[in-house]
Amino acid sequence: MSGQTMVGQKQAPKRPIWFNGGLSGAIAALIIIMLLPTPEGLPVAGQRMLAIFVFAVIIWISEALDYAISAIVIGALIAVTLGLSPDVANPDAMLGTRKGLSATMAGFSSSGLALVAAALLLSAAMRITGLDRRIAIFVLSKVGTKTSHVVIGSIVVATLLAFLVPSATARAAAVIPIMVGIISTFGAGKESRFSGLLILTTVQAVSIWNVGIKTAAAQNMVAVGFLQRAFGLDITWLEWFVAAAPFSILMSVGLYFIMMYMMPPEYETIPGGKESIEKALKEIGPMSGREKRLLCVSLLLVFCWATEGVLHAFDSPTLTVIAVALLFLPGIGVMKWKEANASYPWGTIVLFGVGISLGTALLSTGAAQWLAEFVVVQFGLGGLGPFVIFAILGLFLIIVHLGFASATALASAMIPIVIAVLGQVETAGMNVFGMTILLQFVVSFGFILPVNSPQGMVAHGTGTFEVRDFVRTGIALTVMAYLLSLLFAATYWDWIGMI
Repeated sequence: MSGQTMVGQKQAPKRPIWFNGGLSGAIAALIIIMLLPTPEGLPVAGQRMLAIFVFAVIIWISEALDYAISAIVIGALIAVTLGLSPDVANPDAMLGTRKGLSATMAGFSSSGLALVAAALLLSAAMRITGLDRRIAIFVLSKVGTKTSHVVIGSIVVATLLAFLVPSATARAAAVIPIMVGIISTFGAGKESRFSGLLILTTVQAVSIWNVGIKTAAAQNMVAVGFLQRAFGLDITWLEWFVAAAPFSILMSVGLYFIMMYMMPPEYETIPGGKESIEKALKEIGPMSGREKRLLCVSLLLVFCWATEGVLHAFDSPTLTVIAVALLFLPGIGVMKWKEANASYPWGTIVLFGVGISLGTALLSTGAAQWLAEFVVVQFGLGGLGPFVIFAILGLFLIIVHLGFASATALASAMIPIVIAVLGQVETAGMNVFGMTILLQFVVSFGFILPVNSPQGMVAHGTGTFEVRDFVRTGIALTVMAYLLSLLFAATYWDWIGMI
């Protein structure tokens, strides 16, 4: 996602030099795949969509282009190549560029896009009013001055904000500067183990709750958008929470013990900690009217999300759009358009829309199904049980994530393929819809490298830890997340019918 705020002076880790040829490699792959003989059973349009898919994956992994720019380029390629391809339903006629452009814009009609767009405006309101900062400081004022308690407080803050701030980047940008301020006022020093412990715990807690809450991250909406188009089904906020929150809760507990064991702080109690927090509370002042109104709207929105399909028939995107509309109304509202627009991550919206369009075109042209058949044969997935299939595909997604700097891009590239693969596997009784959601949980396992997520890059900018600290603790978290997901797949998720 774009628009993240970097804290401190330390530069982000650079990509290896071989990534510099990403654009040339992507163009070469695009041309080669298009010129290859069309395989049996694959429409010409499908072959060309596979070429664009490979182009997109190389661009996204290499970061040869900004994500927003890459989305525009991919959209143009879809419009032109599909427009000049035979119609899948009527191979004797060309599809036409008008329909090709319609395919490019298909993702922008997704209700998931409306949810992401509105949620980012809600995040902007939190930042503009300072409510997110107030919540963080308030929680930290209640946990005491023991270093272990401050670490627990950072996890609690990340958890609470996941309900109210529907953007991992925005949550990290809100919380991490507060943690840096705490480190400074405590006099711990950026080089101390406590500093690295606090920042790493905070950013990993942010990532963990991307799994637990449907509205916490854009990549979840990508998956939901594909599921709506593929199956005509949706998953409510509460259904997602019931399935995923227990996992995130256990991960949060495991995060605390892993971080305290691998990066033990130098001291048990922080000298002057209570005084510094009290000073921060005084500096932030009493709650403003704008903050009170925003808090009321946010809590009401969370309540409506949680009761979707139970107390009312409004879906999550519609509820979020209504809430954001209230935030702009005179008298009730908390911000003006110029304030929100100043730092609104429009690139995320473009990437989201084109990503949905790319996946939809892969499915509609038969490209995803053809590739799925190939994957099923090569991996020997045919006839395997749902648990084994989940284990294999989950591990595959974890490995692939190492090359992506955005879980939104990863979901855009992989979830359509996952849907097609699961549809090809001949396993009686498997819930393809539920299994796709579980594999979307795994898409959020970006714990190993700072460059695997925008929030990781925000944390790295503080200069409080070395990349090797992120990697070694991230590997431990990833192993725990994978094993815990297997345990859940064999028990809880199977019991609630997700497998």
